[in-house]
Amino acid sequence: MAFARTGSVALLGVDGVVVEVQADLEPGVAAFTIVGLPDKALSEARDRVRAAVVNSGEKWPQRKLTVGLSPASVPKSGSGFDLAIACAVLAAAERLDPAAISGLLLIGELGLDGRVRPVRGVLPAVLAAADAGYATVVVPAQTAPEASLVPGIEVHGVCTLRQLVALLSGQEPEEELPDPTERALPDNALAGLSLPGLGVRSRAADGTDLRDLADVAGQYEARRALEIAAAGGHHLYLKGPPGAGKTMLAERLPGILPPLTPQEALEVTAVHSVAGLLPPGRPLLSAAPYCAPHHSTTMPAIVGGGSGLPRPGAVSLAHRGVLFLDEAPEFPARVLDALRQPLESGEVVVARAAGSLRLPARFLLVMAANPCPCGRWSRRGEGCECTPTMVSRYQARISGPLLDRVDLRVEVEAVTRVQLMERDTTAESTASVAARVLAARERAAARLAGTPWRTNGEVPGHELRTRWRLATGALHDAERELERGLLTARGLDRVLRVAWTTADLAGLDRPGQAQVRTALSLRSGLPHGGG
Repeated sequence: MAFARTGSVALLGVDGVVVEVQADLEPGVAAFTIVGLPDKALSEARDRVRAAVVNSGEKWPQRKLTVGLSPASVPKSGSGFDLAIACAVLAAAERLDPAAISGLLLIGELGLDGRVRPVRGVLPAVLAAADAGYATVVVPAQTAPEASLVPGIEVHGVCTLRQLVALLSGQEPEEELPDPTERALPDNALAGLSLPGLGVRSRAADGTDLRDLADVAGQYEARRALEIAAAGGHHLYLKGPPGAGKTMLAERLPGILPPLTPQEALEVTAVHSVAGLLPPGRPLLSAAPYCAPHHSTTMPAIVGGGSGLPRPGAVSLAHRGVLFLDEAPEFPARVLDALRQPLESGEVVVARAAGSLRLPARFLLVMAANPCPCGRWSRRGEGCECTPTMVSRYQARISGPLLDRVDLRVEVEAVTRVQLMERDTTAESTASVAARVLAARERAAARLAGTPWRTNGEVPGHELRTRWRLATGALHDAERELERGLLTARGLDRVLRVAWTTADLAGLDRPGQAQVRTALSLRSGLPHGGG
């Protein structure tokens, strides 16, 4: 039989599509053709696979060889098909039993010497294999722990093509001994797994992050807003002069967020695996990610995109974590307004000529801004050299519709000498605030059990107004501001969300007038009383 087939996976964003890899040998002039919408990297698999097979001690068939990737209408990219192509060719040449590979799904790049090199996106690829009914997958040994995160899948990690051929032939695979001349060198096969990435970081697995909330001098109102944002998943806008601690506050927000649930951890890990941002030795991300792109970052880098099929952007890399935009008015207006869709829906849809993708983007947005171009503007008017036109133009760079989607707006005052130089014994640590946030989250999750939502920031306003009613008269101040045009309908819904979060932090069954006033004050930046 001169025909064989096996399985692999094509990644479309963070979703996988199972691809059948077919190899057919026919009499004729020796040639090697790959069909099925391959990209440049996949087309070059002809040379990689041929060299790897020969250097693994196998004979290359001297006949007309056609490799088909089905479904042919789905674009295929990357080098992760090499291993499947090599096995299909060897099975078509009767070196392997075609039945032994027909039920396998193989992922991996081949080096010219026959070594199996890891590729990005193994976790979403294996998830797609499990959904398609595959029970066994073969992946590079370096990514076997990542593939093993998927339950119900038997994972084989291989280092070389020779080892895989022996395994499929029922032979005892030879032990791969390291080259003594390379013991002191790093494993360059891991280079393809890691790419530079938009200032993305995650807390260390051992909890050694030294950023503590107690390090922030003063800023008690901003600390309170940070706690509310973490407890309810509310977006936050910090405005204040340079050096007041806006960036310090944002950097400490991931530390008070609860650990990711198993499902959330898989979602985050899948995105980071595709993007090449998984930390070495950590196949599963269990802590909230933190993404802080520079204000010169382009639109595709923020929302996703690139040439060909789109790649995850900063909004997806911050999924289930924090997206921090420092100097927010310096970002292009188009980039800021592009955040409006994911802020509402928790996902971003990117359309390109090669296809349209839906990427997860349920993040907590934190924006920081100076009050004016020079940063010294205040209501007292001390020290600012900017004209009123310059101030208003600078503040208008963040559009009204975007600000309407931000629940908490805090004026961060300059730090005084006493606050900066003297130790504040009342400042709470990250651990103590995180404990209150976790308790509030658990209280909200118990109330929202049986619904699609887990945090107050996700609950639609209609549900808050009809299903979970507030105490009588609690909305009096909010209704008055709505009638005066100072609050939009969306703004009222967000006030309700913050009020419920404030009640959860206080251990109350439902918000009262004090919690609604606190929510109004945090939304408008003006005092309304409350507690």
